[in-house]
This record gives sequence, structure tokens and C-alpha cells, in this order.
Amino acid sequence: MKILITGATGNVGLAVLKSMANNNHNLQIYAGVRNIETDNGKLKQFNVSLVSFDFENEKTFKPALEKIDILFLLRPPQLADVSKFFNPLIKEVSNSKIKHIVFLSVQGVENSRIIPHHKIEKIIVASKIPYTFLRPAYFMQNFTTTLRNDLVNNQRIYLPAAQAKFTLVDVEDIGAVTAKILTETQNHINKSYELTNNETLTFTEMAEKITNGIGKTIKFVSPNLLLFFLTKRKENVPSTFIFVMIMLHYFPRFQKTPKTTHWVKSITGKEPKSFDNFVLSNKKQLE
Repeated sequence: MKILITGATGNVGLAVLKSMANNNHNLQIYAGVRNIETDNGKLKQFNVSLVSFDFENEKTFKPALEKIDILFLLRPPQLADVSKFFNPLIKEVSNSKIKHIVFLSVQGVENSRIIPHHKIEKIIVASKIPYTFLRPAYFMQNFTTTLRNDLVNNQRIYLPAAQAKFTLVDVEDIGAVTAKILTETQNHINKSYELTNNETLTFTEMAEKITNGIGKTIKFVSPNLLLFFLTKRKENVPSTFIFVMIMLHYFPRFQKTPKTTHWVKSITGKEPKSFDNFVLSNKKQLE
């Protein structure tokens, strides 16, 4: 059986490949990358074959999918136009020999039609290809990526989230769950799993935990939407990504607190990582 991992050089993709390397299996793993030459160095530690795959280039779809049995699919954050990028892709998947799609969605997707993941799930279901939807909570790794600049340079978390509570998950746990499912897809046909750890936290509480973990005071600042937008534009953050950040952090203020789930432990056999554990493991990147 052959598996294609899309987004292979990103946080989740690397976590999946790492977990796959630690699992016993007879699967052939292919990593879909935009540039085989430049991305080879990022993946040389893994026993994978690199194939050219670019969400923004339809010509790469058919060659990359040609001999694949299982597809791990995610949505790059910058691609919001589902009709433009994902309709052609799923159509090509339907014409291939792929027997199963594992799609990285998002928690609460079934109740939020405005987010791209909702439409992508609908397209996959309509394709009649067996699927598994992974619906993770808020990525802890956002603090070491998109939120890191404010955290390190301004000692703050700057988001319009007020005191909304969020469920959390470590990307390593997503990788572990994904690897387990990829090696036994027959047990997860047409199922959906919300992936969280055992906590619900406000950003004020997260700031306190980071403060305690790194020994440096981190404050949470919740600006109004206009100020947030203008501040991020001054930082040269693209408008489309600012709207994604607003969607992720502002809208939860008016929704019920999402529930924690048991799926990480049920599928992997291990307790999910706590936020304190994440801070400890990533202390150097957060300082």
C-alpha cells in the first residue's frame, strides 16, 4: 500500500512522518512537496520518496496520485478558495485508485459553514471515497509559528479572543493519531474524530502558563477588531490571513466552549500532551 502525505514539510506533515517512522508498518510513504530539490534536505531523516505536488498547480495532481492507495490531505492556510483548489483535486482523486482519504479538518467544522474545511468535507463525502476526518482543536504550535513574533519580541499574546475558552492539542498528538489511522484505515472508514487534550483554557490562562514556564512575563492583550486588523497590516500580514486569525480567535467569543474528547488516548493509547508540557518542550522557541 502506498500513502501520499500532502503538506509534508509543514508542522503537521512532519509530525505525521515522525510518527510513521516510529510505527511498524509495510507501507510505502510518499511526501508531496512543491520543490523536490529544495525540500529533500528537510525530509532526508525519513524513509520516504518525494513527489512533486503543488495545490496551486493542477498539473501536479495526476502524476502524484497515480499509484497512491491512501491520501493524507490537509489545507494550506493561504488557500481559502475551495472551488478553485480542491474541487479539481478531489475530482482527480476520484479518477485515481485511491481507496481512502484522511483529511485534516478542524474542531466544530460541522457547525461553521464559513470555514473552507466545511466545504472540503462536503466535497469528499460527495466523492463517495471512504474517508476519515480528523478535527483537531487549537494547535499549541501556533505559539511557535504565527504567534511567536509577538510572544518573543513584545512579550505578549495579541489576539481579539477576550476571555473565550479554547480546547487545545499538540501537533505531535495529531501526528500520532494520523499515523495510527493510516496504518489501519479499515477500522476508521467514514468516521470523524475531534482531537483535543484534557484542558480548556483562555488566552489569559495560556499566557500565565507560558510566563511560569519560561520565567518571563507574557501578557495577553485583546484588541478590538479594527485595531487588530491595522496592527497586523503594519506587520505586513496578508489581509486574507488576518481574516483567518479573526475567524479563529474572535468568533469563539460568541460560541459555546468546545468540549474535550478522549480520541487521542483511545486511538494512540497515550494521554494527550498538556499545555504545560508543550511549554516545557518548546521553552527555547518561546523565550
